[in-house]
Amino acid sequence: MVQVSIVVPCFNESEVLEVFHETLVTALEPVGATFEICYVDDGSTDRTTVLLRELAGADSRVRYTSFSRNFGKESAMLAGMRMSRGAAVVLMDADLQHPPEFVPRMLELHQHGYDQVIAQRDRTHEGALRTALCRAYYRLVRRCMNVEIVNGAGDFRLLSRRAVDSLLSLPESNRFSKGLFSWIGFDTVSFTYENVQRAAGQSKWSGRHLLNYGIDGLLSFNSRPLRLAIHTGLWLFLSALVYALWIIANAVLDGVETPGYATLITAVVALSGVQLATLGVIGEYVGRIYDETKHRPHYVVRETDESSAALPSGLSLEPAGRTRLET
Repeated sequence: MVQVSIVVPCFNESEVLEVFHETLVTALEPVGATFEICYVDDGSTDRTTVLLRELAGADSRVRYTSFSRNFGKESAMLAGMRMSRGAAVVLMDADLQHPPEFVPRMLELHQHGYDQVIAQRDRTHEGALRTALCRAYYRLVRRCMNVEIVNGAGDFRLLSRRAVDSLLSLPESNRFSKGLFSWIGFDTVSFTYENVQRAAGQSKWSGRHLLNYGIDGLLSFNSRPLRLAIHTGLWLFLSALVYALWIIANAVLDGVETPGYATLITAVVALSGVQLATLGVIGEYVGRIYDETKHRPHYVVRETDESSAALPSGLSLEPAGRTRLET
């Protein structure tokens, strides 16, 4: 039986993949546990798939799945967990920002009965602006979300088999793993390590991607933005009512005044902005409901070195490695 599965999502990681694999194997072999490495190629456009074929051919402990296009890291982690067979599963990136030398420490803590072991990075080597924005964001989500999200606690973590099975049982299409990890609960422990730079290549997370990811997190685990829109509307209504009473009282005491053009334009613009923002919030939730009702698979597999371990329901693998949709 496989004791440890290492799940590694990859997207255009050809520059660092071989170094990562050697470093990971070097860190795991002294532990003495049987392990497998499950690579998931998230539609890479470089030589990542070719390298994964070579690694799988040279080492029986390596398994891989390649998507037909880029479906995102959330889908890649889901596929990797579906592939995994170990009693413990470690999620980590291939860019060496998740140091493989910490995996033995995770396994040691797991042996003490913890279902989740989180490697929590600090914010060293990051810009002051990004650090400040991250801290502000996590303060916001702690106030708004129904689950606890810790600053610096990312995807680099160990999960027990029952924790993985709990995650795989969740059916939603819009997955925010940081929230799901917290939502399933179980006994959790964490330790902090110093943030390190990428070994090679460039980060796939631009400012726009980070912003969209942050919005996904805020909307995935609470409906407070909708409630905030209601509260804003009520406060505007009460403000308008007070303003109307003030106008009536002023007209009774001092006579009718000619309404100010600037006041009118300001009110119209402000209320229009609130209405558009509220419609945007509602639209985000409606769009997510629409995505969930379509029941599309999270990804499509182009190629894999095994039968159908990572395939979502509704997909089956042809003998030549092609995929087709089942009716």
